[in-house]
Amino acid sequence: MGEEKIIRAALLGIGTVGSGVYCLAEQLQEDIREKTGARLVIEKILVRDKTKKRDGVPQDLLTDDWNEIIGDDRISVIVELMGGIEPALTYVQEALRAGRQVVTANKDLLAEHGAELFEAAQEGRCDLQFEAAVAGAIPIIRPLRQSLAASRLTEVMGIVNGTTNYILTRMSEEGMEYRDALELAGRLGYAEADPSADVEGYDAGRKLAIMASIAFNSRVTFSQVYTEGITKITAEDIQYAKEFGYVVKLIGMTRLTEDGIEVKVHPMLLPDKHPLSSVRDSFNAVFVHGTACDDAMFMGRGAGKMPTASAVLGDVIDVMRNILHGSCGKIGCGCYKNLPVKRVEETQSRFFLRIQVNDKPGALANIAGVLGNNDVSIAQVVQKHSHNGIAQLVIITGPVAERHFNDAICILRGMSVIREVSGIIRVYG
Repeated sequence: MGEEKIIRAALLGIGTVGSGVYCLAEQLQEDIREKTGARLVIEKILVRDKTKKRDGVPQDLLTDDWNEIIGDDRISVIVELMGGIEPALTYVQEALRAGRQVVTANKDLLAEHGAELFEAAQEGRCDLQFEAAVAGAIPIIRPLRQSLAASRLTEVMGIVNGTTNYILTRMSEEGMEYRDALELAGRLGYAEADPSADVEGYDAGRKLAIMASIAFNSRVTFSQVYTEGITKITAEDIQYAKEFGYVVKLIGMTRLTEDGIEVKVHPMLLPDKHPLSSVRDSFNAVFVHGTACDDAMFMGRGAGKMPTASAVLGDVIDVMRNILHGSCGKIGCGCYKNLPVKRVEETQSRFFLRIQVNDKPGALANIAGVLGNNDVSIAQVVQKHSHNGIAQLVIITGPVAERHFNDAICILRGMSVIREVSGIIRVYG
């Protein structure tokens, strides 16, 4: 037998995901050795306070000095699990330029500084792996970069935030209002104390920027993603959507069109037969369409300690194989195109519109006239109950340029016959 091969790694951060990675790496030591041909040794763990006790983590592995890690030539893999932009960005760039392989779960870094990171990876001829940055344990980054590389992708859409999907599931299945469902999600640990990144669509927007960049081989940053959250969705909206045969989900969608890339996160009415409509609670799913592959869907746990740790460690195993076979850096940035990213006003959507109107003859005709004058066609309309002289109209439009629809809404809000525009949600199709 030859000398045992050892690959040494350092973890940057030992929070929820970091502790999961350490625990899983210890549990799977023998499996990792058999699958890669080398033993994985976690040599150092970077923390803010190395005097703090961490259950199950040897104290002598902890350091609060980045130079102890970057200066140790035995460490060949850096696993960044700190989150946020700085100092993570600086550390990852330094690691890549120093020839260290990097695995990260940091969607903020990739969505906002992906171009710089891949430039550093190319400079150091290194791997930059980030499966865990999007949808936790669900394999979607590797399929987009490798398995589907021969298919010209035209659409990627998905439910990529478990918190909002859990809230909308409770609103749909139990008739809860948004605030009550959010409170329940917080009590069960699905929502953070400050849930704004989730409920305003920012978390999903960062993940969508990463997927769009890979799918269409053109850099998309988070600042280019239109984001709209679920805070204005009501139980009444969801109930009316059901009557039309739809389910309400927070959807991240990116499409390749002749004149650029569309990239939007917003609540959407999905037909109840669409595969994404059945994705409940905190589960995530991503639906992909391509010219050669047709339709494919990936579903599973999109977050959580061990699901995310499993994606991180899967990347580490891949990197270990590349190190042993001298093939690091074989998959680079992939953004060899420079396609324009369309502003939301330039895109087309169908809309669900709920309006409170004075119950008087001619009201619907006046509303239809305003919509028609702004190129908004009506596909379906239902007049709901009338109470105290106020009727509720629920309208689903045909496809319309968003700027024309916005113009129509501005006019409708100023009409004396309209008491309130109560709900506006985009519709798939």
